[in-house]
Amino acid sequence: MTKKLLAAFLLSTALVSAGCGDDHPEEEGVDAEACEHLQNGPATSVFAWPGTNNPPSEIHADHRRYDITLMSGPDGNSGFVLFAAGEATDYVIYTNASVPLSITTANGVAVEIEESTSRSEGCTDIKGRHVVPLSVGTHRLYFGPTSIATVGVLIEESHDHGHDH
Repeated sequence: MTKKLLAAFLLSTALVSAGCGDDHPEEEGVDAEACEHLQNGPATSVFAWPGTNNPPSEIHADHRRYDITLMSGPDGNSGFVLFAAGEATDYVIYTNASVPLSITTANGVAVEIEESTSRSEGCTDIKGRHVVPLSVGTHRLYFGPTSIATVGVLIEESHDHGHDH
């Protein structure tokens, strides 16, 4: 009987801890998941677009860290990537380095960052946490200028749906 209970407990623990769920009742859950992905990946390397003839890289809110290589310029390293919001809601953009971030729509209209901090409770790997209300569509995420050459970025949907967009 004890072995069966132990086996049932271990199985339920494995099921709860396996993978990324969408059931984070509080922002702390989103931060904990972001911390895990910033530390352990999975990761994809992309290049920030400096405005040359190459098409911009796209990143997604897919439980993946994107290691974005910024392009060197006269004011420091910078560039942008594209993010297509599939839902009109708040998104949390995490970075593993303190890097300036600004966001526009595909048409160049500035998007206001509602909340921005350089840390998160319980995770020292989060160096940037930005809450942004995005409408459905493609957005440009501009990073820099900075002395940082590569920044890890993770995007999660916020689970605080207190805003109408």
